[in-house]
Amino acid sequence: MLKRFWLWLGRLLGRLLLALLIIGLLGWGIGELYYGWKFSGPVSTEEQIPADEAALTQDIIEDAISVVEQHRDNTRVLRDAHAKAHGCVKAEVSVLPTLDAALRQGVFSEPGKTWNAWIRLSNGNAYPQFDRARDARGMAIKLLDVPGDKLLSSKSTAGNQDFVMFNHPLFFVRDVAEYKQNFAAQASGKKVLAFFPSLDPRTWEIRHMIIALKTLSPAPESPVATTYNSIAPFKLGPLNIKYRVIPDPASCPSYELPKQNTDLPNFLRNALYQQLSMDRVPACFALQVQRQNASQYMPIEDTSVEWSETISPFETIATIKVPAQDFDSSEQNLFCDNLSFNPWHALPEHRPIGGINRLRKAVYEAISVYRHQRNGAQDQY
Repeated sequence: MLKRFWLWLGRLLGRLLLALLIIGLLGWGIGELYYGWKFSGPVSTEEQIPADEAALTQDIIEDAISVVEQHRDNTRVLRDAHAKAHGCVKAEVSVLPTLDAALRQGVFSEPGKTWNAWIRLSNGNAYPQFDRARDARGMAIKLLDVPGDKLLSSKSTAGNQDFVMFNHPLFFVRDVAEYKQNFAAQASGKKVLAFFPSLDPRTWEIRHMIIALKTLSPAPESPVATTYNSIAPFKLGPLNIKYRVIPDPASCPSYELPKQNTDLPNFLRNALYQQLSMDRVPACFALQVQRQNASQYMPIEDTSVEWSETISPFETIATIKVPAQDFDSSEQNLFCDNLSFNPWHALPEHRPIGGINRLRKAVYEAISVYRHQRNGAQDQY
């Protein structure tokens, strides 16, 4: 009797598990078909600006200023994101001598040309936290003494060409409207509402929540040992492209970083200091672009969609060398803190495009002005 009961229970559980497996596979298949249909080309090669974008942008600026004030460091106002720097280092950005003629645009128009630059390496959070905390990591590049009128500049930034990236290929919001809702929820401390704004499942952004969780990744062994992405698209002359920077250790002397104590709050700065200042070994990267193929699903206005590398591989357009140097001084750290990076510090040939980039123009400029005024500092570069 008892044996028959256990056999019956086993068959019942087996059938239940099989049913759940079938339902799961069916749901996965339906999801694949739905996203295959939703994320299919062709797409526009032009920007599409919603009518309410300007009003949403102003609301976001107000929320960003609120976050900046919440995260003040004693009397000093920090950035609204990427507040903690691992260091600002001098670098050389050299255009590939054999660059494809179609990619010879703007600062890349002269093959073999080398630009002097500053690079700021950072954590993504608006509050300086231990490096071992899961976080995004950022790289901002500022080319110096670039001639020509820029899309956005002050007297001190007139010679700048900036590139702003972080170490994930996707952003966890698609556009300005979603950014407004998401950022407002996080700024008010109601993080659950960032991706679940109501009880209506149609408003849930589960895919974007997964992107956000992947963005908050464990720290790399060093700030020069990870890949950085532009996330949003840009012009490159007549082309629409995305940028990324990848480590290129083969172009520098062989180097193995000694094991770092990851319990230290600033071990990423220590790793950078170990390589550049103590061991005097340079770091090398490759700057690459990915061209939009508008016949495929490579949208301009949705930064939560990754452009397929299979369809459009990245192409190296320049090399970046960070020479051995001393960078960790109080003077240089203060200089680093006062630097302003904005992708709109750019020649027209490198114009940022898409909603998130249009948002950056207004927010970055407003926060930079506010931060420098509150800190009593002049805007450097």
